[in-house]
Order: sequence, then structure tokens, then C-alpha cells
Amino acid sequence: MNFDLAWTLKTIPAAIIGLTVHEYCHALAAYWLGDTTAKDQGRLTLNPIKHIDPLGFILIVIAGFGWAKPVRFDRENLNRPHRDETIIALAGPLANLVLGILLVAVARVLFLFPAVSHSQTGVDIVNLLILWAVISFGLFAFNLIPLPPLDGSHVYTTYLKELNEKLLVVVYRLGTWFLLGIILIQNSMGKEIIPISSGTMWITKTCIRIFGF
Repeated sequence: MNFDLAWTLKTIPAAIIGLTVHEYCHALAAYWLGDTTAKDQGRLTLNPIKHIDPLGFILIVIAGFGWAKPVRFDRENLNRPHRDETIIALAGPLANLVLGILLVAVARVLFLFPAVSHSQTGVDIVNLLILWAVISFGLFAFNLIPLPPLDGSHVYTTYLKELNEKLLVVVYRLGTWFLLGIILIQNSMGKEIIPISSGTMWITKTCIRIFGF
């Protein structure tokens, strides 16, 4: 795999912003739903240092997948644990979706100004914002995969905690290895098993079309 320094420098800010907003919204949702664990741990903040995991961040920049520090919460503090845990889990990906839409919107507004649309620097800035939106949409799509430990799995793992905790441990262990295997196979074969890239591009093109690019 060839290392592209220019590409890496362009994607680093998007990865930092995307991961930070993602984890912050997990913490914010938990706080709104009555649990202060994340707040007490200093996670209810937009400070990237509180959310970025060094190894996970490096991987997401160079390999296209990675992780941030997980936000902790106490189910005992939630009024409706099944519903509320699902809301907390989905808050992160949905934040990335909204962030991507906002980035495309900002790019579209900037492009309305001749000083931007008629200059190479202006066009480069617009393209950079679109690239950041693609990365944010990618975080949205990736985290919705219903495999542990990704957010999409909470739709059913929240019930396993009460039904069979031993089975939940097995599901998490197997799900993590299964996910890693899929990623490695996709990267080695160059073919999508889970349509994250195609899904991300569909979201991006749809958003761009809506905003009239």
C-alpha cells in the first residue's frame, strides 16, 4: 500500500472531527437520558484529546478503519434501558450523518461566491469539505453495521444482556473477529462484502444532488 502524505494530511482533520463529534454525541445522549457516567469521566466535551484513541486513530487514517475511546454508561441509570441504550448507540452515527450534511451545505454556500467558484484555491477548499463529508458519511455507514462492537449491534445486544450474558460475551468476541476478517478480506481482494464504500458514495451523491451541486 502506497503512503500518500498529501491525502493523509487532508483526512486527519476529518477523522479527528468525525470521531470527536461521534463520541461526544454518545456522551450527550447518555446525559440527556439520565446517566452522568460519561460526564463524570470528562467525555461530555468536544475536546478531541478526551475521545481519540492513538492506535485507533492511526488505523482509521492509514487503513480506513479504526476506533475511538468508547463512551461508558450505566444502564441502571436509564429509565428504559433497552430503548435508551439503542438511542445512545445510534446518537454517534447519526451525528456523523448530520455533520456530513452540514459540510456539504457549507461547501455549497461557499461555491455561490464567485471568489470561491472562480479560483483554484476556492475550488480546492470546496473539494476538501466534500472529502471531509465523505469521511463523516463513511463513519455513519460503518458504525451501523450490526456486528459487535459497532453501534448497530446495540439494537439486539441490549436484549442479550438480560437474556443470556454468557451468550453476549461470545457474540461480542465472535462479532469482533468476524468484522476484522471481513475488513481484511475486502482490503486484500478489493471487493466489497459489506457495501460501506458504495453506501457512503450513494449518501454523498444524494446529498450533493439535493444541495444542487
